[in-house]
Amino acid sequence: MATHPQPGDAHSKTRHPRPGADPLRCLVTGAGGYIGGRLVPELLDAGHRVRCLARTPANLRDHPWADRAEVVRGDVTDAESLRPALRDIDVAYYLVHSMGAGRDFEETDRRAAHTFAEAARAAGVRRIVYLGGLTPRDIPGERLSPHLRSRAEVGRILLDSGVPTTVLRAAVVIGSGSASFEMLRYLTERLPVMVTPSWVATRVQPIAVRDVLRYLVGSARMPDHVNRAFDIGGPDILTYRDMMVRYAAVAGLPRRLILPVPMLTPRLSSQWIGLVTPVPASLARPLAESLRHEVVCAEHDIATHVPDPPGTPVPFDRALSLALQRVRDAEVTTRWSSASLPGAPSDPLPTDPDWAGGSLYTDERERTVAASPRALWRVIEGIGGENGWYSFPLAWALRGWFDRLLGGVGLRRGRRDAERLRVGDALDFWRVEEIERGRLLRLRAEMRLPGLAWLEMYAETDDAGRTRYRQRALFHPRGLAGQLYWWSVAPFHAVVFGGMARTIARTAERTAETDATAGPTADAIPRNGA
Repeated sequence: MATHPQPGDAHSKTRHPRPGADPLRCLVTGAGGYIGGRLVPELLDAGHRVRCLARTPANLRDHPWADRAEVVRGDVTDAESLRPALRDIDVAYYLVHSMGAGRDFEETDRRAAHTFAEAARAAGVRRIVYLGGLTPRDIPGERLSPHLRSRAEVGRILLDSGVPTTVLRAAVVIGSGSASFEMLRYLTERLPVMVTPSWVATRVQPIAVRDVLRYLVGSARMPDHVNRAFDIGGPDILTYRDMMVRYAAVAGLPRRLILPVPMLTPRLSSQWIGLVTPVPASLARPLAESLRHEVVCAEHDIATHVPDPPGTPVPFDRALSLALQRVRDAEVTTRWSSASLPGAPSDPLPTDPDWAGGSLYTDERERTVAASPRALWRVIEGIGGENGWYSFPLAWALRGWFDRLLGGVGLRRGRRDAERLRVGDALDFWRVEEIERGRLLRLRAEMRLPGLAWLEMYAETDDAGRTRYRQRALFHPRGLAGQLYWWSVAPFHAVVFGGMARTIARTAERTAETDATAGPTADAIPRNGA
């Protein structure tokens, strides 16, 4: 995987292939996110050359397509980093936004869009493609939700950039792992009787994620004179209530009783969604606010440039079936949590043992394990989600609820894959920062904390040839609050972290015994019963 773009003349107009001719050179921003992580392999399979822009390139290294794409370090708000990233690029995909990043997210989005637009124009990019939100045409901008208003503004900035731009405007995206699908899924599955906000009666036009990707890929070949927005949606126009009823039918659930309550505001309903689903309130609120107004496609002109093959756009029930099958088969390639939530800690663990950045508190545990390092590693890599955290489940659950109350992600994000992790994966309220397959798993905390925290787990062999499990919890406090936090929870470390080390060791030993009994094909990790 290359890490630097090749030099070239950014202003040459002869380098651009004719539509439908040679492969295009595409830049994908947001490649670590839900849509971007799925778009990259689609572009590669279409024969294009792909470069990905990432603030942390290492987070893309474990994706199945990583060895086929070029990755460069950069940020859409940093003009200096955009210059080399956009060099020799034909089509630039803008798939980033700051939803849930706090009160200043609209200004952040505005500044990033201007910076990217200017850099793309200076680099001689032939086309920008942006995925935005579907907005009602008869509602003034000041009455739109801040999220939709910002997405619309970003689209206008890119359209006015001087670079031919395609803006695709979608409402609810239905696909395995999408925030909209997860919200619909958990609300319907967990609540046979639902007291719901008034927006469940709002009409929307959902679209299958595979159609979104098809339109994104097809937009790369649009003629240079096309500079406009396109509404994209599936063939069904439904209320959110209809969507929940049809989800229950497709999933084989009993019919749900849905009782709308008008006084549930978007703020209150987002808190309610945060309690019932894995989607945190900070992300649920813009999704709920987007449903206050009817969002239905006013045109389907995209088909002029990206024709719809038979069977497309995909009907809503079919999109649900495809997404549910992916979930059941554990083939969810990206999730809404694939990209780090704005505001979450992202500093890597300091590697200098004499680090001068301040206090770095540690809690270290070691256990000798009567199992192979391979059996131990399978338990380590299987941590979190339904397998739990191997110690004091109530304490972990309470910490997750407390994090939710503080506006954090809580403990419900689960895992993308039940058995295998990759760098950048969300894992409950942690994120995978580093994996040395078979030896080290390092997690970075994304819970609300007065400081930065990491958890490391090692599968090693000692000098006597025995398997050793080593565990380190690290915390870098921020101010007095951080110091008080560490010392207030330190008395519980023996229970939480000590119990974790003991249970991981025992689980690995039981796994080894199961393997010996069942034969070499056994690879299931026993569920944590502690």
